Amino acid sequence: MSSPRPTVTVRSAPTADLSTAELDRLRGFLDTAFTGGFSDDDWSHALGGVHVLATVDGELAGHAAVVVRQLIAAGRTLRTGYVEAVATAASLRRRGVGAAVMAEAERFVRGGFELGALAASEDGARLYGARGWLSWSGDLAALTPEGVVATPGEPVFVLPTPATPAPLDPAVRLVCDWRRGDLW
Repeated sequence: MSSPRPTVTVRSAPTADLSTAELDRLRGFLDTAFTGGFSDDDWSHALGGVHVLATVDGELAGHAAVVVRQLIAAGRTLRTGYVEAVATAASLRRRGVGAAVMAEAERFVRGGFELGALAASEDGARLYGARGWLSWSGDLAALTPEGVVATPGEPVFVLPTPATPAPLDPAVRLVCDWRRGDLW
């Protein structure tokens, strides 16, 4: 028998509206959720946009950040709502917390960007696919200080929005902007 779905409360806030104590708690939550695989660069990537914070019984249970990035597809630069640091507390996984967080993140993406995008873990890929995100099948690359460099093997998903230029072909090359750490 599965556990009942918890009551999830979701709020959103820009990084600038989170106190130092809230940011410290969030960083600790992400370090735990990613079991030590959350680097300082990953933290940096999650800052500067809007955080979606889910709580259950007053405790942080889930998170996603939507930050601005520029992606290039078929020679067209797309203002992209890039979803970072998606995490759910281990004890609450597959109980609706991730879906609640993603619903709010997707609202931000659809409401203000030409495209949504994210890089996915194997577990995350199932969630995103079920929510209508499309796996990018074309070549992937990054615009680096050394020029455009291929980034094969990255599991990247996109979410078309009402502002996505038509047609969007997920079989063409997709290029992301430069940043420290993981490029996707």
